[in-house]
Parts: sequence; C-alpha cells; structure tokens
Amino acid sequence: MFSNVGDDAEHPTTLRYVREIAIPYAAAHGFPVHEIHPVRNGERTTIVREIVEKERDIIPFFGEAGNPLSRSCTADFKIKTIHRWLKEQGATKSEKATVLLGISTDEIERAGRGKDGAVEIREYPLLTLGMNRTDCERVIREGGLPVPPKSSCFFCPFHSELVWQELRRDDPALFQRAQEIEDAVQARKASRGHRQVFLTRKGSQTGQRLSDVIATAGEMLFQSEIGADGCDSGFCWT
Repeated sequence: MFSNVGDDAEHPTTLRYVREIAIPYAAAHGFPVHEIHPVRNGERTTIVREIVEKERDIIPFFGEAGNPLSRSCTADFKIKTIHRWLKEQGATKSEKATVLLGISTDEIERAGRGKDGAVEIREYPLLTLGMNRTDCERVIREGGLPVPPKSSCFFCPFHSELVWQELRRDDPALFQRAQEIEDAVQARKASRGHRQVFLTRKGSQTGQRLSDVIATAGEMLFQSEIGADGCDSGFCWT
C-alpha cells in the first residue's frame, strides 16, 4: 500500500517511481500496489490543502523558540488512511489484517514506536530477515529495478539543511512552492497576531524565511537523507 498524501505534497520523484516503476513491476508479477488517499469529512484531501485552505498546522513547523511543534500529518495521512482502507477491505477487531512494515535493521528503533491498531497486527519482515538498507538496495538492483528515492513531502520541516539546499539547486520551482506554503502560513499567523512558524529551525532562530536561510548546494558528493528527526512511523510504505 502507498498512502499518497497528495500529488501537491509528495515529492514528484516518489510519485514517478510509484506509478512508472513500482506499480507496473508489481502488476507484471501478480502483486498489486494499492495507492490510497486520505479523506476528511467524506472528501479526498491533501496535506497542502489542509495547511493552506483549511488552515491546519498539521506538519512539524518550527516555533519561534526553535523547537518543532506538534504534528498530526503521519497519523492523519498515513496511519489513519491505511486503517480506514483495511476496514473497507473487511478487517475487524476479531479478524485483524496483518500489516507488514518495511523497517530495516539500521532503523530498528522505529519498530518500537506505536502499537497494533484496532483492526491490524504489525509485523516487520525485514527485521525477521535481518536486512539493512544496503541489503534492500541490493535486492532491488538484483530485481532489475532502480533504487527508489527517499520518500517525504518536499516541504517537510524535518529535512536537513543539505536536503533543502539540494532541493533549491535541483528543483528551484519546487523549492519556490515550499516557500509559498511557508509564506501563506506566516501571513495567516501575522493577520491574527499569532506567533510565527517556520519550515526550518534556522529560520525560527533568526526570524527569516526559507529562501533567506537556505543557500543553493554545491556539487553533490554523497547521497543525503532526511534529518535525524525524520518521519518515524514506517507507514510511508506498508
């Protein structure tokens, strides 16, 4: 299952991989990929829509003190979305679905967070097989597939500074869209006399916008990844 938090929120490279590589490959091997979508008040929605139009601060913006604020994006757009889909497929408290989470040995601490849901039982096949991230990449390559990009919203406040810099270098239009999201939220806060929020810790500490605190990255030497405080539910791919 792939819980798509919105074509306006997921990184485009993730969506391309899912639709152009993962889904066709799985279908050819008789193993369907289900792309599911969050629903609010009976209507399909996205993280960006909830932030900008519905004025919900659901991602971990940084407050003026430099600390990430509370978030509900993973719970609302991943866990609850999958939970709803499982119930629609017939999962119940007495007949629970088995949910396999792709957490590898080098992130084993993520497996201890959360608990079984009302209609699902969690299992961790990669841990059972003793597979780390490198093992997973090897298996993917041996299957004749490119290794997928890391999955996250392109405007996630948990990005490391280097990820932000690379986004500005490699996809300036997407970086600008992240700036527009930050601007929209900050304008709303200012109009109501509320404390400001920021997409970066450095921005919260200096009172500056994303574009003012993030420089363009130089040539890439190593693959970067989401910051140490990144999304930890394991529900990006289930």
